[in-house]
Amino acid sequence: MIIEVEQELDGRWIADVPELPGVIVYGKTRVGAVRNVKVLALRVLSDIIEHGESGAVVDILFTETSK
Repeated sequence: MIIEVEQELDGRWIADVPELPGVIVYGKTRVGAVRNVKVLALRVLSDIIEHGESGAVVDILFTETSK
């Protein structure tokens, strides 16, 4: 997944993951914004999986195999 990062006019950093609607955060620093958006993305993915709503975004993260 791609993280888009840019700095706002007021100096804050904004980071988002376009593939996951609503996964957008602000941070005081670029590093902080990126870290926080990763945390939020993982929480959203966890919620998607837990509720059985997995789709293409989740499916590319895991591959099933049988032994």
